[in-house]
Formats: sequence, structure tokens, C-alpha cells
Amino acid sequence: MFRASLTKSSRSVASSVSSHSFFHSSAVAGRSNSKPLTHKAKAEIKAEKWRRINANRPDPVFGTRKGEEHKWDQCYLAKILVNEAELAGPPTMTPINLPVGTVHLPSQMGFGVTDTDAEKLFRQLPELSAQSGVLNTHGDGERFRKLLEQTTERERIKANTFAKVVDLRNANADGISYENKRRIIVAFSRSDNAFDPGRTEVQAAILTYRIRNLGNHLVKFPRDLGNRLGLRKLVHHRAKILKYLKRKSVERYEILLEQLGLEPESVEGELIV
Repeated sequence: MFRASLTKSSRSVASSVSSHSFFHSSAVAGRSNSKPLTHKAKAEIKAEKWRRINANRPDPVFGTRKGEEHKWDQCYLAKILVNEAELAGPPTMTPINLPVGTVHLPSQMGFGVTDTDAEKLFRQLPELSAQSGVLNTHGDGERFRKLLEQTTERERIKANTFAKVVDLRNANADGISYENKRRIIVAFSRSDNAFDPGRTEVQAAILTYRIRNLGNHLVKFPRDLGNRLGLRKLVHHRAKILKYLKRKSVERYEILLEQLGLEPESVEGELIV
């Protein structure tokens, strides 16, 4: 009886020891077989984390998310810029009746010619030139009338020729850029100062125009490393200006972002270009 009980207890102790040894050896074996992550694996995990974080983040250059590029075409800044596609089409000259006769003016004038300048160049100046050509004329009224008609016709031809010269279609890339910057300054200046290039909104709008031009260039030529560095500087400069405007007036900041077609996340936080 005592021997049977001793045998049974020995078997139970052996069973528990073998069971404990099994689990202990398995855990030790599991730890010994695990290997530390390599630098490449850590880099891949970090890159995947950044991809998840930036999956829905707007582009810091163009300011919109993927699939929402149409917001740029609908913003105020895009609508006031020169549409280069229209310049590539057939010329459109509008006939205007002026004191010297009919003059065909272009739909868009370049070289900084404003509406006030056009009024002086095509309405006032030709008429004054025609009159000055006959001031010292002596003779009867018929001779004076014919001479006035000749000088007026000559001024009309000169006005039509000059209108073709100042057509925006004749401007190069620098001329179009100059016209766009002039339009931006006029559009984003205050009502009490029609031409204020130092205003915060004007500076941010000009930088956005330059950034988009350079960004589109780098999309076509991604190996242009020199311009890529310049693009980074422009993006961070615009972010500084917009952060300053946000501190000064949140209302002006939000209105300007909408006018420039920018999402807040594209100019706030850490910008990686």
C-alpha cells in the first residue's frame, strides 16, 4: 500500500517536472531564435510610417491633395493670371473708334500697359500728334484740311502698328511673368493703395505663382537639382510669410489660403519638399 502510493506520487512529480522543462525549453528556444532588425528593415518600417502619415497630407508645393487639383483652377489667383492657352490661339483684335479713326486694339496688352496708359497712347497722343503736324501750316482752308487728313491718317496707321507691338502675344516668358506679377499686385493690394507690392498678401501670392511655375518645371525635369533647392527656399519663405499673417490676423490668413488654392496643412507644421 505504501509502495503503491510512493510510486504514484513519484510519477506525478516526474510528470510535472517534464512539463515544466518542456515549456521552459520552448521559451528559451524562442528567444534564442529571434534576430534583431537590420538597418534596412528599420528604414522600411520608418518609411512606411511616414507614408501612412503623409498619405492624405496636401502637397507642400502645389498646396492641394491628390485628386483635388481642380481647386487651383477655381481659386482667385489662377483666374487673374494670364491664360497662355488663349495666347496660342488666333489673334483677336477689337476695333475701337478713336479721334484719328478706327484702331484695332489687342484683347490683352503686355509690357505693363494699363488701361490708363492705353487711353493716353491710343486716344490722346495720336490726336495731339496729328494737330501738331499742321500747327505751322500757312495757306487756305482747303490745304489745311487736306494736310490734317494726311497727318491723321498717318497717326492712325502708327497707332494700329503700335497696337500690334504691345500685344501680349509678342511677349516672351519674362514679359508674361512681368504681366502676371503686375496683375497680382493690383489684385491683392488694399483698396486705399491700389499698387502695394510690400503687402503680405501680395508677397504670398507672388511666391505662390513662382512656386507653381518652378514646381511644374521640376515635374517635367526632375533631375534639375539646382532649381529643386530654389524651390525648397521659396516654399519655406512662403510658409514664414503665411505664419506671420496668421499671427497678425486669422481672418485674413484663412481668406488668403482660399484665394491661393492652398490647404492649411500644406503650409503648417514640418514641410518636406
